[in-house]
Amino acid sequence: MMIFAFYLFALCVVVSGFMVVISKNPVHSVLWLILAFLSAAGLFVMQGAEFVAMLLIIVYVGAVAVLFLFVVMMLDTDFAELKGELARYLPLGLLIGLVMMAQLGIAFGAWQTAETAAAARAAPIVENTLNTHALGMLLYDRYFLAFQLAGLILLVAMIGAILLTLRHRKDIKRQDVLQQMWRDPKKAMRMTNPKPGQGL
Repeated sequence: MMIFAFYLFALCVVVSGFMVVISKNPVHSVLWLILAFLSAAGLFVMQGAEFVAMLLIIVYVGAVAVLFLFVVMMLDTDFAELKGELARYLPLGLLIGLVMMAQLGIAFGAWQTAETAAAARAAPIVENTLNTHALGMLLYDRYFLAFQLAGLILLVAMIGAILLTLRHRKDIKRQDVLQQMWRDPKKAMRMTNPKPGQGL
């Protein structure tokens, strides 16, 4: 049963990841991405990492994927123009993909695993230790620099996403705080005395 569940979750992750890339509708891509996250969480549960699985569901499915879904649905994106740009750069993308596949084939073809590599890569198993405590000891002790660098990369990606989606529209009247503070009260208000039946 465990082997069947493993292959089921693994197949769901691979198929949903493939569908994220080839789906024409961005909303469908986000939904397939949510399925990939849920399947990966199932794999984490099978490996005994329940905290990481719940973190994946709460953070990625509950926050990031839903945010992607709202952004995709609310952005005024011209998908016909995007498809035109895709067809324009398709030969270059295929060439880059073939080069990367050739490099991966060469790398994995000459791959040799040392006998001591698995023991050096494995995390130390501590008896009577909670999952979260062991994960914290690994992240903030052994892999502290990698953890901080990952946070820095995410910060740069967030700033880049903000800069790419920031649009200054000229047809929108924006608030000028300094103009409001420096205005002359005598010019900002005018006293009128309309006659009966006369509008302002």
